[in-house]
Amino acid sequence: MRHPIRLVDAAANRAIEAARVLEDLARFCVGDSALTEGYKSIRHDLISALALLPVGWREANRDLARDVGTQIEGANEGSRESVAAIVAANASRLTEALRSLEEGIKVLPTTTADWSIIESLRYRAYEMNARLTLLLQSSQVRQWTVCLLLTQSICKRPWRDVLYAALQAKVDCIQIREKEMSTRDLVAHSRAVVDDAHRSGVSVMINDRIDVAMASGADGVHLGANDLAIADARRISGRALLVGATAHNSSQARAAIDAGADSCGVGAMFASKVKPNQAPAGPEWMREFALNWPKVPHLAIGGITPENAPMLRAVGCRGVAVSSCVCAADDPGAQVVALRKIFE
Repeated sequence: MRHPIRLVDAAANRAIEAARVLEDLARFCVGDSALTEGYKSIRHDLISALALLPVGWREANRDLARDVGTQIEGANEGSRESVAAIVAANASRLTEALRSLEEGIKVLPTTTADWSIIESLRYRAYEMNARLTLLLQSSQVRQWTVCLLLTQSICKRPWRDVLYAALQAKVDCIQIREKEMSTRDLVAHSRAVVDDAHRSGVSVMINDRIDVAMASGADGVHLGANDLAIADARRISGRALLVGATAHNSSQARAAIDAGADSCGVGAMFASKVKPNQAPAGPEWMREFALNWPKVPHLAIGGITPENAPMLRAVGCRGVAVSSCVCAADDPGAQVVALRKIFE
């Protein structure tokens, strides 16, 4: 009879390795003590369960020379797009390996190891993987629906109340726009926003300042026409930061996308109190952008409210960035909810 001890050995090694990678990601890239301890406990509990197998049994049956799978690699094994991609790969590896291990232990000819322990580890891993994925979701390139341009000076309520209300209403991006703050104060403020937003999987972008974005742990930087060039931003941050760019016309949009921008702020759609000197391009510019670059994540910007947003949705807009209509509202959360309904 061919018993699956080699399967058990290989699956155990994969699970332990994946758990260690996820533990390190939770520790060094997210800074979440509960997840770090959780993945560490999975490793230790798995090692304890395997210790019930006969001593040396796994090692004695290990045979790399006859392992037909050592030369088979997946198409994406040589690269990862982001930390989130590393999490996705190792989260799948951990739960798949635990499942193979669980099945293999059931039919070993002689063992005191309990397959139900492995099953419980797998369920724990599912829960922790989901939490870690949520915490890193913010750093992925995606199409946001509602981005709040957060500026303290225009908030009718305390800025943190505005932020909390927006997060509870399921805003999916916060862009910090503070032109007057000192660098030290802006870094401290941005860190506070990042801590609150990332617990909900919400992205945080910093307006103009790549140094502040990197120092605060934000997900990216949004660059205007007179800010740092996108190519220079990539030289500084590589792919560690998302890079957004403002596009007031098609030539600016084409230049930004060709330079490697992850998303475009398309505007201005309407007259805006934040930028009163910016002439509105109107919804027709949004229509043109959506037709020419349908796969590029974008946010319509400039004077947008729940009342005029349906005009943008009708011309192909998939997301908006708003400031005064939320920050200066009596009920910021209700404004976010109203905008989300339009685009969902």
